[in-house]
Amino acid sequence: MKELDVVKLLSDYEGVLKGTEGTVVLDYDEETCEVEFFDTDGNTIDVVTTPKNLLEVVCVYSETE
Repeated sequence: MKELDVVKLLSDYEGVLKGTEGTVVLDYDEETCEVEFFDTDGNTIDVVTTPKNLLEVVCVYSETE
């Protein structure tokens, strides 16, 4: 899991519901990262420091040249 990967929340956390997708905006360490969660229209719901064990990677970010 790294910055700009798209992740999905595996359980409700800090008012954000299970299944909500977001983008990793800061990778703090092996245990936590900052995630911007968004709704189905792409609007930001919240930005939350989230334990990585509550996240599943949906899409890995890769730079294209």
